[in-house]
Amino acid sequence: MKSYTAMIAAGVLAAATAFASGSAVAQQNLVLKASDVHAAGYPTVVAVENLGKKLSDATKGRLTVAMYPAMQLGGEKEAIEQAQVGAIAFARVSVGALGPVVDDLNVFNMPYVFRNTKHMQQVIDGPIGQDLLDKVTNSGKGLIGLCWMDAGARNFYDTKKPIKTVADLKGMKIRVIGNPIFVDMANAMGGNGVAMGYDQVFSALQTGVIDGAENNPPSFVFDNHYQVVKFYTLDEHLIVPEMLAFSKKIWDTMSKDDQALLVKFSKEAQQEERMLWEAYEKQAMDKAKAAGIQIIEVSAADKKAFQDAVKPVWDKYDPKYAATVKRIQEVK
Repeated sequence: MKSYTAMIAAGVLAAATAFASGSAVAQQNLVLKASDVHAAGYPTVVAVENLGKKLSDATKGRLTVAMYPAMQLGGEKEAIEQAQVGAIAFARVSVGALGPVVDDLNVFNMPYVFRNTKHMQQVIDGPIGQDLLDKVTNSGKGLIGLCWMDAGARNFYDTKKPIKTVADLKGMKIRVIGNPIFVDMANAMGGNGVAMGYDQVFSALQTGVIDGAENNPPSFVFDNHYQVVKFYTLDEHLIVPEMLAFSKKIWDTMSKDDQALLVKFSKEAQQEERMLWEAYEKQAMDKAKAAGIQIIEVSAADKKAFQDAVKPVWDKYDPKYAATVKRIQEVK
């Protein structure tokens, strides 16, 4: 924690210096730090790195991006906090982690709010997606919403037994992102939702602190959770997109032209990451099967039981997001 505190303090000092320099900052060389919890080669990491290459080319090296993957700068919560104070520029984070900061985003965190991943893509590519990016930018929380990134569907995985029906979750300690909606979701399904930072999940699975977790196939495989887990259940309870957010403190020091470049290349990154994701997800599933992971496909009837089980979550949270949910459901 001391290192995070020092980093944040340094960021505040840097931001203050930038403000003092005024518009001249826009003409100076600027290295934009980017954080991601995932390892080098992960679709979100590669997409931001490629964004940085385009930015460097367009500004003749005046603006560059330095990527810090694999939780080098901490988990997603720390990345959000560092972006807010200007210690880093880019925070690629799950909407699950950002929802507690900007409440409007929690509509995407509702279980089974999307019919499938294609439906989710149509929503984030359209006016609803832009509206929610604008909500982040206008939230007063020190962040600019740049673009969305695919993260597939989230599924349960565990060390104990195959989860074939919602009843199999009963009493199991399941790690979820630190968002009340996700804790309530796991509890409604009969499990015990345990809010925990992503950086702690592997060791918690290994030592039995938790029985299982939930995430997409690439995170499950390429962050090595599959090495200590035996079962992966394709229930698709969440289809939570991710966001590339930018520090408003740094944004405000940049020229309008540089801001426009960031927006342009971010929109391109949104589509590029999607193509990278599709290939990466297939590779992850192939690797999981080759490692002997038991992949459980949930029947339509059993999936309906999962959906029915989370009705209390909808009863609790839907009134806040009902208007946006209606818009999402109307997207064909």
